[in-house]
Amino acid sequence: MLREIVLNLLHNLGGRAEVDRYLREYTGSGRYAVIKVGGGLIEDDLDELASALVFMHHVGLTPVVVHGAGPQLTQELAECGIETEFVDGLRVTSPEVLAAAQRVFQRVGAQLADAIDSRGVHARPLNMGVFQAEQTEHESLGHVGEVTRVLLEPIRRASQQGQLPILSPVGTSENGQLLNINADTATRALAIALNASKIIYLTPTGGILDPDGKVIPAVNCTEDLAPMLDKGIISGGMARKLIEIRDLLGELDEHASVSITSPAKIARELFTHRGSGTLVRRGRPIKVQTGIDGLDRKRIIALLEQSFGRELKASYMDTLNDARVYIGGDYAAIAILKQRGPGWYLDKLGLSERAQGIGLGASLWNKVRNDHPTLYWRSRATNDANKWYLSRADGMHRAGEWIVFWYGIESRDEIETLIDDALSLGHSFGDLLEKPNSAFEYKSGKEPAHAS
Repeated sequence: MLREIVLNLLHNLGGRAEVDRYLREYTGSGRYAVIKVGGGLIEDDLDELASALVFMHHVGLTPVVVHGAGPQLTQELAECGIETEFVDGLRVTSPEVLAAAQRVFQRVGAQLADAIDSRGVHARPLNMGVFQAEQTEHESLGHVGEVTRVLLEPIRRASQQGQLPILSPVGTSENGQLLNINADTATRALAIALNASKIIYLTPTGGILDPDGKVIPAVNCTEDLAPMLDKGIISGGMARKLIEIRDLLGELDEHASVSITSPAKIARELFTHRGSGTLVRRGRPIKVQTGIDGLDRKRIIALLEQSFGRELKASYMDTLNDARVYIGGDYAAIAILKQRGPGWYLDKLGLSERAQGIGLGASLWNKVRNDHPTLYWRSRATNDANKWYLSRADGMHRAGEWIVFWYGIESRDEIETLIDDALSLGHSFGDLLEKPNSAFEYKSGKEPAHAS
């Protein structure tokens, strides 16, 4: 009954179809969601954090938590009069620091477990016995370990008993020496060992931030990461975090994803198209060219018809000689832009089922937006994607069966011209197909399956 209540609340947050789709993607037998939680969140936002973890448990994500305790350890060392040393930004773990770290990890893990228990879900702290490790080659760091093996039996046993595992980043060497492990390093090793389909970093920032402090909603590592680094859109700690995530995703299934969000916004990030954080996928490359020479016409037609659920008129392909065509992956996604009187018009945006779950749609949109500082397009008023379009547009105008969107255009005269132009266009699709695809794809996400 409690799960039903949670699901009903989710369906109020987002549409039933989108919530159910994400539940199918994220939950199921043998699927784990690895959650990284910093010590600062446990210290400053414990109630919200515990509620978020209990929520994930109730909807069936099978969360496994790795927690840090940086602020708590710093305070403990200060109270004990133990000097804190750093080498290249990393804490040196002397025997005294290691002993303090063990105390702090046990205390912080128990604190989080108690908060979860008080909300009706039993948590099991696993302070040791999961990570096997060997001492790092950087001897100056002291008793710091690199993970060599993850013992999954304690985690699986806890999950099978309906308990929420909480792991401390402590490893044990072959000779029984305890070693301090970086919490991000432990999270990565755990995600790979579990072949996790979802990794979630809960942070106070609620996502990866751009230079203006705004959350970047989606990143396709294949297409987006290098330009973001080159243009300085991300730098410093944010850049290092994304590079680490890219390397992690490279060792997981193509459909695995990483979400960076805050505890308060976890439901919206995971289960709605709009999201509320940063979604990171491995992604696929996108090809751009003018016209369709050299492209597979049959596959383009099949992709468009699959995306729109309608039969494409035979004459449409002959209108693309001067169009700018974006092909994502192996004909898994497409965007078609045409130069018209008012400017560049987004004529078609389509995603196949094969693009679902790999972040291709978001990357396709990012690339189009980077290439075209101004753009306009239209969408049927009944299109489920219109909320997403509205969040990406500077303005919109509804007229009958159509809604016209635009961005980068401020002049009222220009806006009126582009609206008239978009509404004057004919139809390029005919009858509905017998088995149309859904109008929205997975939360690669935060993205529509079709436009125009």
